[in-house]
Amino acid sequence: MKLKSSKSLSIIDKELKIEGSISSIGQLIIKGQVTGTIEGDVVIIASEGRVSSTYTKVSSITIGGNFQGEIVASEELIILSTGSCAGKVEYKKLIVENGGILNAEVICKTDNKLLTENKRVIDKDKPITDNKDKPVIENKDKPVIDKKDDKPTNMNKPLVDKEKPPADKNVINPDPLTKPLRP
Repeated sequence: MKLKSSKSLSIIDKELKIEGSISSIGQLIIKGQVTGTIEGDVVIIASEGRVSSTYTKVSSITIGGNFQGEIVASEELIILSTGSCAGKVEYKKLIVENGGILNAEVICKTDNKLLTENKRVIDKDKPITDNKDKPVIENKDKPVIDKKDDKPTNMNKPLVDKEKPPADKNVINPDPLTKPLRP
């Protein structure tokens, strides 16, 4: 769902109570009480609005009242200073104003492109490879926990097994990633 700038506007007023499924296009403003499922573009729960939803799927939701249940917001979840949200929420962008309450299981979504672009997943048991699937780093040494203080003892070992020649004390360190040599 994409955030739409539709002129369609629906209002569930203060004295209205709805139980069941709601599907809306454009903006839906809730000032009354809703129990059930909601699917729509932009949903706004006013300060006097109360929603108890088993599943809500929207592009954007702004909570100024009370929401309990599950929200999947493909774009944004906004909790105003008068709003409270409890349950499970999944969103791309989150805004919580000072005084707003978020008491929920939280899942932040990102674009798949952002997850795969310029990132490599590192598995301790598999070598890191370049684009041609040739091993670049071998992960032979797994951390060994010292039983005295429960800290890894071999974390300072390099990941690549290379023989380094002994360093000359009068030579400037050619490798800027290691500690500088001192005479």
